[in-house]
Amino acid sequence: MAENTLSGAPEEDFLRLDQQICFALHAASRALNGVYRSTLKELGLTYPQYLVMLVLWEHGELPVKRIGEHLRLDSGTLSPLLKRLEAAGYVERRRGTEDERSVTARVTEAGGALRGRARGVPRRIAEATGLPPDRIRALHEELATLTATLDATHLR
Repeated sequence: MAENTLSGAPEEDFLRLDQQICFALHAASRALNGVYRSTLKELGLTYPQYLVMLVLWEHGELPVKRIGEHLRLDSGTLSPLLKRLEAAGYVERRRGTEDERSVTARVTEAGGALRGRARGVPRRIAEATGLPPDRIRALHEELATLTATLDATHLR
């Protein structure tokens, strides 16, 4: 049985589900999304809609393409989200006057009011993790580094 020199564990162990970093991240993401789902329910937002609102609250009116870049979403995924947010009255989409293919989105007055109601969400999520703030920050930094490393590897 071959051993891995990094951990001393048999190579076969690396084919176990509980040894897969992708599954650990997937499971954590699903668990965190569940907490967001219940937290955001009172706001009437889904987790992806909340992310769109975060981008718009932070950056103001943006082309849909830029929102997608911030969220790492393609227009096929983003357009229905914006459509639902617009139907709820939180977002307004506008076609460009010079280029009708260009669409921007901005927060409406109701969407601005929603921001005030959403202020407690990050605190509630942080509490749900059971981690102290410094550990949450460190985990966030580790995940950002991992993402950047994987993006660089993927682009090679």
